Amino acid sequence: MGDTVVALPALRLLEQHGYRLELVGKGWAPALLEAEGWPVHVRPGTVMERVRQLRALRHRLRAADAGFDRRSNMLLLPYAFSAALDARLAGLRAEGVADEGRSWLLQRVHPLRNRQHALLEYWALACDFLGIEAPPPPSRIGMQVTAAKRAQALAMLADRSVAPGRYVLICPFANGKVEFLDRSWPAFPAFVQRLHAAGRQVVIVPGPSEVEGAQRLYPEAIRLDGVGLGVYSALLREAAVVVSNDTGPGHIAAGVGARLLSVWGTASAERWAPWGPTVTLMRRGPGEWPSVDEVLSAADQALP
Repeated sequence: MGDTVVALPALRLLEQHGYRLELVGKGWAPALLEAEGWPVHVRPGTVMERVRQLRALRHRLRAADAGFDRRSNMLLLPYAFSAALDARLAGLRAEGVADEGRSWLLQRVHPLRNRQHALLEYWALACDFLGIEAPPPPSRIGMQVTAAKRAQALAMLADRSVAPGRYVLICPFANGKVEFLDRSWPAFPAFVQRLHAAGRQVVIVPGPSEVEGAQRLYPEAIRLDGVGLGVYSALLREAAVVVSNDTGPGHIAAGVGARLLSVWGTASAERWAPWGPTVTLMRRGPGEWPSVDEVLSAADQALP
């Protein structure tokens, strides 16, 4: 999810240079990108289904553009081998970075720049594809929220007597690990207890697999279950401050311009920290987490 958010500037750059975008991504992608207005196709689970989907898309686009098959016609932003294999089997002329031994599957190979932020990597890849000198990337992502999803979010808040612009939205879950390091701030429950004791409204929006954890670890929080990504994006933007682990919703919060406290500990933030001027990285030295008092002080400064 974070990949998709930080890839938005690169996608917009392609569109600005005359490319019509047809995106293929995971099941949550259509809801996340609804406000952008691009067609988003959900990638199936098996190889044969994925190849069939790409072939159908290729045939449709070729019928509308006689030159479609005579040029590079697919840009692979993820670095997975399977994405390059699917494109090759579907007869598409894909470009992407040389990673995971997939160079032989690509129409054109671009250098891997894995020592900088992921947004800059995708931005540089789009510029390479376009054959242009890279302009400065945007300082903010500018992710959109539809009016309908914002209205749903406001109605949901009103139903729970939560005032827009006055609550703390927490994103405490971080599935999996990065480089074998845990991405979850151990002091998150204590932080929420302190916020609640100070009379602050705390909102949590758990995913389907996170409801039990939200009930057990954050009983003080106002829980909003079953929320789609479009409404979730609006809830993030309406918060006074978002406090997040290294996780997808943190990137969405930064993308929509929410005031974000991004809590980091053992993992490296240089490549995957949320992007934008409304982001404050809460971290100490390598292997150290910020204290509850540090994050609480930063949250108090952001709250009305």
